[in-house]
Amino acid sequence: MKLNKAIVAILATAILGAGAAAAEQVKIGVAAEPYPPFASVDASGKWIGWEIEVIDAVCAAAALDCVITPVAWDGIIPSLTGRQIDAIMASMSITEERQKTIDFSDPYYNTPAVIVADKSMDISATPESLAGKIIGVQASTIHQAYANAYFGDAAEIRVYQTQDEANQDLVAGRIDATQADSIAMADFVGSEAGSCCEIKGPVANDESILGRGVGAGVRKGDDALREKLNAGIAAILADGTHAEITSRYFKTSIYSK
Repeated sequence: MKLNKAIVAILATAILGAGAAAAEQVKIGVAAEPYPPFASVDASGKWIGWEIEVIDAVCAAAALDCVITPVAWDGIIPSLTGRQIDAIMASMSITEERQKTIDFSDPYYNTPAVIVADKSMDISATPESLAGKIIGVQASTIHQAYANAYFGDAAEIRVYQTQDEANQDLVAGRIDATQADSIAMADFVGSEAGSCCEIKGPVANDESILGRGVGAGVRKGDDALREKLNAGIAAILADGTHAEITSRYFKTSIYSK
């Protein structure tokens, strides 16, 4: 997406207010469970990863004092609606179902969902090919919803609290395949732990389940924060910061409008 830098600057100034005395503090909820390369905790206890850097950049551009606040994934939306956090930036896809409960910013990345299995398995990412197989998915994700809708009639769907647990069972042979985000799984199969496995292909797109990309979740009616985050996202896309961060983690862009 190409934006005129001058327009972005004017928009950001109008929304954020130039010369603010102090940045507004915002608690940004991230999943407490590791999700490399997007977000994880290093040996010193510091949060690192692509999404953490994007959060920092968006908040800087939006003049927000953001505090990374880890929350268990299955409780992250209740934490938002219950005001324990102010926004969610945790690789949460913008779906029709979630929009019944919360609002979203504009997308800041968009990647397909894929099926991963052992290299020796001759399967593809279709219901017919996965019939009779055991498919692992992370709880309360678009992947669980999709697998139930498209594969559940003919395959066993096994649910895990984290994607790491599903990956471990895939390596151990306790499940036949897993469905997850393509970038996260590319990182997994490129690692020593995941060298047994490969991406078998993307699942057929269903935007009503898989959504239209990943955005920042905010409480219903919190238009002021949503627009500040939108301005920050637009700014880092326009000035090259988003692309620069992405280049240090991925070989290709993970943003599409």
